[in-house]
Amino acid sequence: MRTIDLPTRRTGQSAPVTHVAFGKEGRRLASCSYDGTVLIWDMTDPGQPRQTVRFRHRRLVNSSAWNPVEPELLATASADKTVGVWRVPDEGRAELLNVLARHTDDINSVAWMPDGRRLIAVSEDGRATLWDALDGRLFGEVGSHTAHCMMVSVSPQGLVATAGEDGMVAVSAPGTDHAPVVRHYESSVEGCAWSHSGGTLAIARDDGVVELLTSALQPLRTIQVSRSAARSVAWAEDDSTFVVGAYDGSLCFYEANGALLHRIHDPRIWPRSVAVARGVAVVGSFWSGPHVFDLASAKEISGPSTPTHGPNAFASNGRELFVGCDSGRVLAIGLDDVATGAPRVLDVADGPILSLAAHEDVLYAGTYAGHIVRHEAGRARESSQVGAPVPSLCLAEGRVMGGTYNGEIVALDPRSLEIVGRRTPHAGSVKSLAPGSGGFFSAATDRTVAAGSLDDRHTLWQHGNLVNAVAVLDGEVAASASRDHTVKVGRLGTAPGEVRQMQTLLGPDESVKCVALLGSPESPVVLAGSYDFGLYAWNVDWSAGARTLTSGTTVAEFTQGVSCMLALDATRVAVAGWDGRVLIAGLAPDGTVEVHRTWDVMSLMDSASSLVDRVTA
Repeated sequence: MRTIDLPTRRTGQSAPVTHVAFGKEGRRLASCSYDGTVLIWDMTDPGQPRQTVRFRHRRLVNSSAWNPVEPELLATASADKTVGVWRVPDEGRAELLNVLARHTDDINSVAWMPDGRRLIAVSEDGRATLWDALDGRLFGEVGSHTAHCMMVSVSPQGLVATAGEDGMVAVSAPGTDHAPVVRHYESSVEGCAWSHSGGTLAIARDDGVVELLTSALQPLRTIQVSRSAARSVAWAEDDSTFVVGAYDGSLCFYEANGALLHRIHDPRIWPRSVAVARGVAVVGSFWSGPHVFDLASAKEISGPSTPTHGPNAFASNGRELFVGCDSGRVLAIGLDDVATGAPRVLDVADGPILSLAAHEDVLYAGTYAGHIVRHEAGRARESSQVGAPVPSLCLAEGRVMGGTYNGEIVALDPRSLEIVGRRTPHAGSVKSLAPGSGGFFSAATDRTVAAGSLDDRHTLWQHGNLVNAVAVLDGEVAASASRDHTVKVGRLGTAPGEVRQMQTLLGPDESVKCVALLGSPESPVVLAGSYDFGLYAWNVDWSAGARTLTSGTTVAEFTQGVSCMLALDATRVAVAGWDGRVLIAGLAPDGTVEVHRTWDVMSLMDSASSLVDRVTA
């Protein structure tokens, strides 16, 4: 497994901050990032956090937890499928004491048991495992979910709460004969946190609700926090207040009785993690470091000064390639060698752009905050909040189609952005949309690929895990990329949902993030990008039927996961990685794929003339 290799900033992280965690005394803070690093901050003066220690995993770091007994011990959970156990001094270098490595998928969260020796780790594979963190012994599973297990929290009494995308919350008592207590919800549950007394469990649900429960999972209070998903919860030391982060970029401060004290909105915030200690609340960020707020007033005390520009989405109008970034900016790159002027920077949104679509001079962007933005001639118009982040967009049926985290597909009028229709055809996040004959195609975390109109959709096929992307060639061939490490390509029939031929393509060692099709329906070339940093290509031979397991060839390698791709025409494709590299590749006469041009997003952002005269209509 290759290691993420991103430029190191003098202060802060070079990719979004995924998690924040205070040490027992609240003096030290750990921040984790997509760049694979863990930073330790001295929070003695929260107005001026001081970076003291830096260390790293081979992949992005999802979570960390300080030991409740030995203040120098820190556990970190990574997408490299390991938990690192570190001794972290106040200054100097962290010492790796142990690596816990028997999960089959990304580890999302870790928590120590009160004895300071045993550790719980939960993973995308749905398992919750109990370890002796110091000698590496696996005691066994303490629970499992049917979908990704997202969060674990341990009470002072040793009760283990886990929450997952299957909507299940479970509480168990490892080492006892007590059977786990389980509660099920219709929506995914991504956050949970015990109060410091251990008497109350707060859970954060994808329907925007935070629910307070007893240790037996009996409801105490239900609070509608947001129209978007609630993601994270943290309690003040005396349990008098708690703080909630939501996907719409809001941070909400509540009294324990559910009364709202403050609500702030900052699109730079990444609310997948919140931590509270010593009168301050700290939250993750799409920028280069954590944000620090006063707990009593909700005023920001300190925060990052530098945006990150990780590319998430592509669109093209034939003349320019548009690259949507974490910073909310879109980089417009001329595709013609004689294109006039430098690349342009469009200030489209205030927070991360997850998806793009373009028609002539109009650009549409789907945002993390749950809006769809129409940008034309330097002017931006924003839709109402559609209810969840918008990871996919396409233009179909004369409307703008937006796929959301909660499984909806929302249709909007392309000029007014009025919502004119919405359906929920998937039981999971709609990760990708692609226009096609008779409607559009969709791919979702419910493992399915579907096609049809908004009102009449048909499942084409399923994968063994969530589907990240779908691409279409001339309405006759579709391909999909999945977390199960495969690409499926199918030749479509004329009847709704009909698939005449199907092949499964192998090659990537990790989740396949994006896919594109070049060539012709008779001889298609499939390209796919993976979290293993590789760009792969397959020449499909339909005469082979489904009898072969075809391995792809490596076209290019990045220093981070490949994030998005877009077929520009039948012979060219644009590809981007989270390392900021953007390339154009094309078909050679012999059917192989060659890299033609390469850019660096950060360098182009620095050199481009920014359109700062954005006017909100």
